[in-house]
Amino acid sequence: MADQQNGDHPPIMHGHGKAKFCLNCGDELVEREIDGSMRLACESCGYVHYTDPKVAVGVLIGDEQGRVLLMQRAHHPRKDLWSYPSGYVDAGEKVEDAAIRETQEEVGVTVELDGLLGLHSETGNRVILVVYRGHIVEGEPRAGPESLAVDYFPADALPDLAFDRDHGIIHDWHREFAVDATPR
Repeated sequence: MADQQNGDHPPIMHGHGKAKFCLNCGDELVEREIDGSMRLACESCGYVHYTDPKVAVGVLIGDEQGRVLLMQRAHHPRKDLWSYPSGYVDAGEKVEDAAIRETQEEVGVTVELDGLLGLHSETGNRVILVVYRGHIVEGEPRAGPESLAVDYFPADALPDLAFDRDHGIIHDWHREFAVDATPR
């Protein structure tokens, strides 16, 4: 997944990791070699700025017909395109709790997680995506502040998806679990 994917849509908004000033003393950071890589560092106090990854979560939910629940994104990045409920994990938040929270925020249902579907990362991309399988324990899927629409789709008739990785993730879920969409 590249930051500029899907042509007409703005880049993914998770920051570029380019600090200008020291978080400890406020002096300007300069680039120098540290631990075999070029890193921003403070010459005054020795602070080194390490660009940490961002952790995101997603949840795939199926129905009795083996279709996957998707939501049409109401905000950038990739506004108007479709994806499964997903979002960033807050600092100090348990990853599983973030998956449940994001699903509630984006499609209005409470889910129980049924297991890890996969962990996705790519060279040069600082986002690590943790994807779970889940099932609804409370509520009916509905559009909310973070979605324009919510619907179930068969894996062979997906709408325009927001992220390049989504096709493969949905395909993997469908191949492994959609035949029996009941919780395991």
